[in-house]
Amino acid sequence: QVQLVESGGDLVQAGGSLRLSCVASGSTFGFNSMAWYRRAPGKQREPVATISSAGNTDYADSVKGRFTISRDNAKNTVYLQMNSLKPEDTAVYYCNAKRSIVNFWGQGTQVTVSS
Repeated sequence: QVQLVESGGDLVQAGGSLRLSCVASGSTFGFNSMAWYRRAPGKQREPVATISSAGNTDYADSVKGRFTISRDNAKNTVYLQMNSLKPEDTAVYYCNAKRSIVNFWGQGTQVTVSS
């Protein structure tokens, strides 16, 4: 069993920064990748950033240059540093961990960016 717990969501003004954290507990061995997704009001959940077990990263075009994903394997934690936030970044942000074909999800943390 795997538990993912996100934190760090908040209300912030446009141009501001936030750092999201996701702590994994339980059977955390063998994750192929960890990622952040988001679901904006009225939209489908979309991938934001991914980091592989080797540390390779990938970003959605909409956040490239503004967001940075990182992981601390010793702490079983993945982070999402979000800078230059825009109102369109408003969403519930979800942590994801993938082991083979199995996906694990956190409960989500709300990020609201005011204009």
